[in-house]
Amino acid sequence: MNHFERKRGEMVCEGVPLRRIADAVGTPVYVYSHTTLAHHYSAFDRAFSGIPHIICYSMKANPNGSVIRTFTNLGSGVDIVSGGELSRALAAGAPPSKIVYSGVGKMEWEIVEALRQGILMFNVESRQELETIDGIARKMRKKAPISLRVNPDVDPRTHPYISTGLKKNKFGIHIDQAVRDYEWAARRRHIEVIGVDCHIGSQLTEISPFLDAAGRVRVLVDRLIRKGLDIRFVDIGGGLGITYENEVPPDPQQYADGIVDAFRGLPVTIVLEPGRVLVGNAGVLLTRVLYTKPSQETDGKAKKKQFFIVDAAMNDLARPSLYGSYHAIVPVAGSSRRRVVADVVGPICESGDFLAKDRELPALTGGDLVAVMSAGGYGFSMSSTYNSRPRAAEVMVSGSRFEVVRERESIRDLTRGERTASFLTRRRGKA
Repeated sequence: MNHFERKRGEMVCEGVPLRRIADAVGTPVYVYSHTTLAHHYSAFDRAFSGIPHIICYSMKANPNGSVIRTFTNLGSGVDIVSGGELSRALAAGAPPSKIVYSGVGKMEWEIVEALRQGILMFNVESRQELETIDGIARKMRKKAPISLRVNPDVDPRTHPYISTGLKKNKFGIHIDQAVRDYEWAARRRHIEVIGVDCHIGSQLTEISPFLDAAGRVRVLVDRLIRKGLDIRFVDIGGGLGITYENEVPPDPQQYADGIVDAFRGLPVTIVLEPGRVLVGNAGVLLTRVLYTKPSQETDGKAKKKQFFIVDAAMNDLARPSLYGSYHAIVPVAGSSRRRVVADVVGPICESGDFLAKDRELPALTGGDLVAVMSAGGYGFSMSSTYNSRPRAAEVMVSGSRFEVVRERESIRDLTRGERTASFLTRRRGKA
């Protein structure tokens, strides 16, 4: 569920008309519903209430400090994939004892800082990474808590770019190799083996791949415990999908019931890394129509397609261009009943710059405000300054109030840190 709805013909977020936010802050702007974020977290937490568990919000989905703080105030930890995310997580109140560090390319300075902060564990993705962590921990005279991210070779049946649990993916250690690496780690004085990690992909809309992976991980955990390893945590990752168009993903309780059953009887704490499922439908991208124009081609029925040119672009929301992803596009105020086939495109100098293609939409005109739905996850977090476009503002709504939680970038921000090479500023002598 989410708290974006139409009241008296106008879209609102909780108690605030979206038009009021756009008028006050400008467009494009991301708008998040605090109530929706809190509701999604609480529903996920309740689903696992029958077993020991830690929820570690996967902040790569949306790293805004107010979003993270919403979850940490409710007891959440954080799943991080970089040193920058570690800094953000700590600033937003995440206790180090509830931070897990994932990712295939951890750099030495990042490992040092995570050890210094005393995080819960590293989810290790390769033998070389394991050796690097061991060496750093030895120099620091610390013991590094680790789990190995095992790759169970399970097809998550999702977009190939967000599939992570197959042999051909870059992630994790194949489950057949994992036992040897665990045995090696257990002999190291500066490594503490405490868990097993598995994450098979994102935007999964079926529960069977989760259960398949969980079954394979359960076999591995049983084997490691029999070998005398003190496995205290099983990190089952995230990946539960949301509804963008017609998807019907399992609800958190269905997911929890399956996971609980898979690990029943094990003396472990389950670690969960939800991301998109908490934030995806809790945010929208507001954008305003700049111009409209007809296409030069027809759809085969002698109708010319329209272009709706808006002030948001692929640098603001990359998912449609990158993945071919669907986001519903909804007029904020009442609109024409006449329907047209249109591409919703941005100002960027790329034919791949679109938010929707060949979409049947109400006929829009310049100045109309539209909401791009389900943009709370992997929206702002994947945005860029391509074409020297400042990144959008972010706003959070709670009840009848809204606040800017990230200011819109300025033109000056685009060149902050740049300098002209000195040899380019010297006056050239006469020939």
